[in-house]
Amino acid sequence: MNILADFRTQRPATLADAVSALAAEGAVPLAAGTDLLPNLRRGLGQPAALVDLTGVDGLGAISILADGSLRIGAAATLEAIAEHALVRANWPALSQAAEVVAGPTHRAAATLGGNLCQDTRCIFYNQSEWWRSANGYCLKYQGDTCHVIVKNDRCYATYHGDVAPALMVLGARVDIVGPAGRRGIAVEELFREDGAGHLSLERGELVAAVELPPASGWKTAYVKARIRDAVDFPLAGVAVALRREGDRIAGLKVAITGANSAPLLVPTDELVGGCWDAAAAGTLSQRVRRTSNVLKTTVTGVGYRRRALLALAPRTVDALWQGG
Repeated sequence: MNILADFRTQRPATLADAVSALAAEGAVPLAAGTDLLPNLRRGLGQPAALVDLTGVDGLGAISILADGSLRIGAAATLEAIAEHALVRANWPALSQAAEVVAGPTHRAAATLGGNLCQDTRCIFYNQSEWWRSANGYCLKYQGDTCHVIVKNDRCYATYHGDVAPALMVLGARVDIVGPAGRRGIAVEELFREDGAGHLSLERGELVAAVELPPASGWKTAYVKARIRDAVDFPLAGVAVALRREGDRIAGLKVAITGANSAPLLVPTDELVGGCWDAAAAGTLSQRVRRTSNVLKTTVTGVGYRRRALLALAPRTVDALWQGG
């Protein structure tokens, strides 16, 4: 059986041409393809056209704006972001997140936009065509049943991106271009808690760039748990931004990945204004537990992934509090 359908390829030179091409029925954006192409080889998707964005001029630029904010084009590679001196110095959580994505050869090709918009994953979805057909197609693709939570009407495939939670705690916004023009949204608004429809992009829209405000006064970090020290997706990932004034928490943002169908911000308002101590760490772990929804979507046990997530959040805050 040929699981790769015929499709056209287009390589627009401008954003306007890219938007026009993506507005067509069945058109799918392509950058490095490190996420898309393995899925297509497994028969996951039947695009009518692949719109290659690598020819759009200026889409990979990284620049500091006049007000000190950072603008990163969607086609900037993760390697370029991880190694950029100003990113490492001023927005370390972002460079740390980019630096731990997959392996070195992946990061040399993979793009910011592709990592943000990567597909959700599940052990019932990321399989060969013959495996999926033999076990019954799932709700995410070609089926009508979620095998993670049977008899449920939504897909629980998990988002495992590293860069998104870092951008969320850094207060980043996404510059989106589409048939209706440009719009800017917070990074967290790019996602929906639905494994089969986790992006809020409309047809023809694409992520053009990400903008981050100056990070003055904040300490930031991103950490992840994974099976191996390279290549693997996060089983649990935590990004933290902390602002300390004396013995008081002046600001705290925490975001998680690898647990839900979207990267999510954890409510932390009740901790702001207080001290960072064992009680505060316990409260944060409770908030992470209530926000997360770890399910059997990977080969690694649910219990381990949940424990890792609950441990990483307070541990990362503590390291930043102590000046690490």
